[in-house]
Amino acid sequence: MCEQSEAESDDLLHQRHKNPDPLERPRELVVVCGPMRSNINLSRIVRACGCCGVSKVFCAGSGRVIEKIARDGKNQVEISVHRSLPPLLKTLRNDGYRLVGLEQASISRSLYTYGFKRRTALIIGNERNGVPEEVLGMVDDVVEIPVYGLPFSHNAATATAITIYEYCRQFPQG
Repeated sequence: MCEQSEAESDDLLHQRHKNPDPLERPRELVVVCGPMRSNINLSRIVRACGCCGVSKVFCAGSGRVIEKIARDGKNQVEISVHRSLPPLLKTLRNDGYRLVGLEQASISRSLYTYGFKRRTALIIGNERNGVPEEVLGMVDDVVEIPVYGLPFSHNAATATAITIYEYCRQFPQG
């Protein structure tokens, strides 16, 4: 029997960048981004999707993903670009997705108490203008992340990552 030295044992305890945990089934969450002002935000959203096993991101506008920021997420996530959101949202609804907008609005529900449906399309608005009224009128639900200080809202990529994490917490195995 081979014995490990104390240093080898410590190395095993401090392993970094371990392999991802496999999902029992694919995630049924897709992310839909309105036209983003910043390719950095879009790239961070793609990276968060990759980390969480979200395999599809739909984008409106002319954004592009920066590989250095998205890292392996760019290769793990299918990115589909569309001219506008309404036709895409109609298709997603017909495919059985619950349309959930991420926006601070009078109709928003707290992310902390919201129960996601497994098959969800999470709609993210523009960093400055949010989810357009036309799109808000099409969604099934609107959620927001409570804030307790200034500024009044999280950055679009940060808010998306928080919301994806909550979905994954509710459906840890896909």
